[in-house]
Amino acid sequence: MKRQISLPRMEGRVSRQAHADLPEGTYEREMGREGFFGAATHIYHAHPPTGWTDWEGPLRPRAYDINDLDCGGPTPWTAKALLGNTHVKIRAWRCERAMGMLARNSDGADVLFVHAGKGDLYCDFGRLDYRDGDYIVLPRGTLWRLEPSETTDLLLVEATNSGFTLPDKGMLGDHAIFDPAVLDTPRIDDAFRAQQTDNEWRVVVKRRNELSTVTYPYNPLDAQGWKGDNVVVRVNWRDIRPIMSHRYHVPPSAHTTFVSDRFVICTFCPRPVESDPGALKVPFFHSNDDYDEVLFYHRGDFFSRDNIHPGMMTWHPAGFSHGPHPKAYRASLTKPKTNIDEVAVMIDTRDPLDPGPAMPTVEWDGYVKSWFDPDAYKDA
Repeated sequence: MKRQISLPRMEGRVSRQAHADLPEGTYEREMGREGFFGAATHIYHAHPPTGWTDWEGPLRPRAYDINDLDCGGPTPWTAKALLGNTHVKIRAWRCERAMGMLARNSDGADVLFVHAGKGDLYCDFGRLDYRDGDYIVLPRGTLWRLEPSETTDLLLVEATNSGFTLPDKGMLGDHAIFDPAVLDTPRIDDAFRAQQTDNEWRVVVKRRNELSTVTYPYNPLDAQGWKGDNVVVRVNWRDIRPIMSHRYHVPPSAHTTFVSDRFVICTFCPRPVESDPGALKVPFFHSNDDYDEVLFYHRGDFFSRDNIHPGMMTWHPAGFSHGPHPKAYRASLTKPKTNIDEVAVMIDTRDPLDPGPAMPTVEWDGYVKSWFDPDAYKDA
């Protein structure tokens, strides 16, 4: 569908270009709909939109240190629940040894993000090696198991009653962000054939969040061949070539990696910082009133946040204005970086999330106060 030319109204002191050349002494806030895809207005404030001095009630930004959770267990069904709703479940799992059973999720498709470790995944389609930074997409109903050669820490994202597709890249073309040719699929190789034994194997199936066990007198990963496009695929963040502009800070939606029915997964990768003198060089303040925003920090220096390290997760529920921490904002104006060295996984959900029962035990209660630094904005 062709889009009509938009003619936004303007009032008072404004910039005619979003995220650039802000009027002196103002802070831009994007009040947008549909997670940066819908209608938006840019309001230019005299004070930072995150300049709160107190916060009461449950709607507050939250940060968790997933490193402090005991996420070990023999199967992915013992993974710790982090956040979730009817359409998405986000969990963490540590796999320390070869799985002694096969798993099948009949509730939805899964994305496994490998935070640490390496090894092999065996599934209906063959064998696929993995390493840190890999996304592995498992279609609903896939039979699989892991054989780690190093202890493997995983972020598991379930698209409940749904699946995953690639984003519409529009006028950028199909080969932007990453070429579909970099997607790897499992191989029926000698290692896969070698595990096709007549030993007894159990398959643990999750359906409606309940488990059933099916026992076979042989390994049901016995495929001799396959053809089709409903298949396990792998892509690493190192294969992603992020969209960027030296004159304009692109919104998070430009970094979308996978799309599901009610949420998206985005990847923030190392990239040059905007070089135009008038362009914002940190994420802009915004009110995302339709989506909860979750960030899992994988590696690097998270330039817009203070006191955040790999293995942590932040959650910004929909309904309040947020943006970069004060020190990061000031540094972007006085001593901006030339390159961003960070890798993070963002999950934006159209429906409100609920935390898992263990999350309060690893919450950083001071996160909401990390914006309490009005001096950092002086003379900015």
